Amino acid sequence: MAEFALVDYFIMGEAIGIVATLVVSFYYSRKQMQKLSVDIESKVLSDMDEKINDLTRMTVEKPHLMKVVSNVDSYQTEEIAFTYHLLQTFAHVYHMYQRKLVSDNEWIGWLSRMRTCFEQGKIREYWESDLELEKWFDPAFHQFIENEIVRKTIPEKK
Repeated sequence: MAEFALVDYFIMGEAIGIVATLVVSFYYSRKQMQKLSVDIESKVLSDMDEKINDLTRMTVEKPHLMKVVSNVDSYQTEEIAFTYHLLQTFAHVYHMYQRKLVSDNEWIGWLSRMRTCFEQGKIREYWESDLELEKWFDPAFHQFIENEIVRKTIPEKK
């Protein structure tokens, strides 16, 4: 059986300490890289959303531009453009919540606003109409609207 001197124990402890320091450093740098990746993705998403907001703002101001993306013949094109703009805003908030960039408290407020719009406004009619607005949004948001908003809200009787 090998005998270890006190110095040998110090050398092993030093080696273990160095390895542990490297492991901890690697863990925190990897965690920081993941956070940076989410931050960059969120910035890109916000930039793209800003572009969409600018475009929809233009269609609200000039409804005849709507024909560029959708050949809708309707006297309500301003309403349709605004509805799309509103849904685009809801989609952006939803995606920010998915990325955990919006607090639960803030999300509850937005969720309440969305449900109120679908209960009291005409947005539900447009969502369920033959305009097929859902085609303009990703499947996750579409499913969220169907399951968490449309099915959980009852339209107000007029």
